[in-house]
Amino acid sequence: MRTRWAVALAACAWLACAPTATADPLPVDYNFFSGFPAEIANPGGSLPGTNDFSCAPTAEHPNPVILVHGTGTGQQTGWGVYAPLLKNEGYCVFAPTYGALPGAWPISAIGGLGPVPEKGAQFAAFVDEVLSATGAEKVDIVGHSQGTVLPNYYAQVLGGADDIDRYVSLAPLWKGSGPSQLAWPDASYRYAPGITYTNIMTRYDEVVVPYTDGYVEAPNATNIVVQDTCDVDYSEHAGIVGSPRAAAFVLNALDPAHPRPVPCEFVPPFTG
Repeated sequence: MRTRWAVALAACAWLACAPTATADPLPVDYNFFSGFPAEIANPGGSLPGTNDFSCAPTAEHPNPVILVHGTGTGQQTGWGVYAPLLKNEGYCVFAPTYGALPGAWPISAIGGLGPVPEKGAQFAAFVDEVLSATGAEKVDIVGHSQGTVLPNYYAQVLGGADDIDRYVSLAPLWKGSGPSQLAWPDASYRYAPGITYTNIMTRYDEVVVPYTDGYVEAPNATNIVVQDTCDVDYSEHAGIVGSPRAAAFVLNALDPAHPRPVPCEFVPPFTG
């Protein structure tokens, strides 16, 4: 993932990329790399619509949504699709960069590194800040890759389970495949009671191998494979974040009382 990040960053810099001008509603570009121009234009900043600690949750969406990036990305580079998408839906949207190594940019924008206890503590502090600022009782989680299991370290090890309501995972790695430091050998320890889990997988995942390592059954879990009934979605481990089909599943998981149609359309790998 870090190699892809560096290549995309260099290409974008060569093309003199600039972030898309914001509007109301915010534009949504279904592309895994759509957050990279914002990071180049505003290193270490936040995507439009995110990290507004004055945001007041509504009755329709009382839980702030925290976006938890994967290895090698950060609060802007990981969420160019979901930041505007969720903000347009009326959510208070927050996104930290956790696990970034000390140093000058762009090193400071490469997150998800370092020891799990340190990353878990950073995430826990961020959740506390979000809850304190918004007055909400719980948060919802949308994570990608490593970001699908780090919040469970917070829930299971750091005692944060009562702070999480809905937990939506893109390309999850519950069973410990890939470069995960966060897997637990006891399957019963993967899910916390009281949290509603949704796992959204792709058959073309080249990091979580087999992709079914993200598939764990439980009464409080729903498991979805984006290619089921739609064989033209070729999104893989990165591209699933840019897939409109996956995005519809995420929206329905966060707001099951108001389901929307889930599209089936061609989605290329790597970008979504």
